[in-house]
Amino acid sequence: MNINKNNEHITSLIQELLTQPNETEWLEFKHDNDNPEMIGKYISALSNSAALNGKSNAYVVSP
Repeated sequence: MNINKNNEHITSLIQELLTQPNETEWLEFKHDNDNPEMIGKYISALSNSAALNGKSNAYVVSP
């Protein structure tokens, strides 16, 4: 996938995620968090929750 198509895909994905009415077990919106340990815990928890909810992916969206 070339860089432009990849950027378009990411932009489209973020726009889709922003249409969700609220956070879910597989989607969280975070800001002002640069603690690697906490980010790792969020990713692990979201990944496990996504699997339990039949989702193939989980997302942490941060500005």
